[in-house]
Amino acid sequence: MLSLSSADINMWIAGLLWPLTRILALITSAPIFGNKAVPISTKIALGVAIAVIVAPAVPAWPAVDPMSYAGLLIVMQEMLIGLAMGFTIRILFAAVEMAGEISSLTMGLGFATFFDPNTQGRSSAISQFLSLVATMAFLATNAHLVLLSALVESFSTLPVSSIPVYGGGFKQLADWGGKIFSVGVQLSLPIVAALLITNVALGILTRAAPQLNLFGIGFPITLGVGLLVVAVTLPYLGMPIQNLFLDGIERARLMPRTWSERPPVAKPIQPAVPQPALRP
Repeated sequence: MLSLSSADINMWIAGLLWPLTRILALITSAPIFGNKAVPISTKIALGVAIAVIVAPAVPAWPAVDPMSYAGLLIVMQEMLIGLAMGFTIRILFAAVEMAGEISSLTMGLGFATFFDPNTQGRSSAISQFLSLVATMAFLATNAHLVLLSALVESFSTLPVSSIPVYGGGFKQLADWGGKIFSVGVQLSLPIVAALLITNVALGILTRAAPQLNLFGIGFPITLGVGLLVVAVTLPYLGMPIQNLFLDGIERARLMPRTWSERPPVAKPIQPAVPQPALRP
């Protein structure tokens, strides 16, 4: 006759609950998986399926009651780890969207905004277009599968533990947020440079012929040049975006390792022992 104790039931619940929390947190925050168009039931079913596969291979978890105070702290810690890994990739998509915002403002499309259901805000037309291109590149390079592989690997790098993680991982995540500005400017640089040359040419033209209406001819020219440069540079964005995703997934893979490392403990400085004076 099979007999189960409360300790066995708690162990089974903890063995599925704690990995599931990290997995669902990543699915919620990561691009593609956390899209608003994906039903919540689909996200939960995907998370449970991955947790059932991963749970038997997870290293030994702490013998803590999942319903106790220490068990709830472990749930919160696993949630933070999953959110941080997904947010690392989300930053890259924000960088691509920022490149589109800069390009749109330079082209004069600042008024052409759309409602973005992911961010619950407004975004420009070029930003939406580049976001779709980045999404297609993310799926074409199987980066979503590599991200799930990094998630499974994180259970070995940073096992489920009741020991609090090192807070230096949050600083690493904040430093990674600088990619939004650096990558956004780099991707939009060809369009900005072409439109700068166009505006200089228009300034010289209106200076030579003051009777020309700058507002009448300037907007169509800058808009046409901007769209032309986007069409010309689009085939060359594949490799930079692919390298950007590879760098982001590598950072997401190293994020749990950063949290598992402890800062070196500074040794106290021993006071110098005074030496006896030498007698003449």
